[in-house]
Amino acid sequence: MMNLRIISIVLFFIYLNNNTYAQNSTALNTNKKLSKTTVKASVVSLIVSGKENNYKFNVGVSSPDTGCDQYANWWEIITEDGTLLYRRILAHSHINEQPFVRSGPALKIKANKTVYIRAHMNSSGYGTKVYKGSVNSGFKPAILSTDFSSDLENMQPQPGKCRS
Repeated sequence: MMNLRIISIVLFFIYLNNNTYAQNSTALNTNKKLSKTTVKASVVSLIVSGKENNYKFNVGVSSPDTGCDQYANWWEIITEDGTLLYRRILAHSHINEQPFVRSGPALKIKANKTVYIRAHMNSSGYGTKVYKGSVNSGFKPAILSTDFSSDLENMQPQPGKCRS
């Protein structure tokens, strides 16, 4: 009788342990699936130089790049009303260079024009960590909804095939 009770207790603990493991495995697998679709690129630094109507933007981007399957494929400058002013295409993943800085050509922007600078991932769209401001007032980190002017995502220019 004692052996039967011990066996029952051991089997009960094995059942609990397996059930907990199965639930945790499901949660871990779900998180892995989510991480592929929820990872975002962030604008982490910005240096603007030049003079009115001839400003050059050097944008620092941090992104969870894994290769051509998941990488920051552009950063862009947009107005407060969601008009695309410039898009800097990023042709490859930056796995070993994080964060990285890329510049664009001189742009015709007024010193008092408020803009957003945001980054985009090929696998998950726009990030929420952006820079906002103007040359006159300065630029500061800000949060911008991923769906703000999301229609720009399909606008030209678009990246070509990722170079490894």
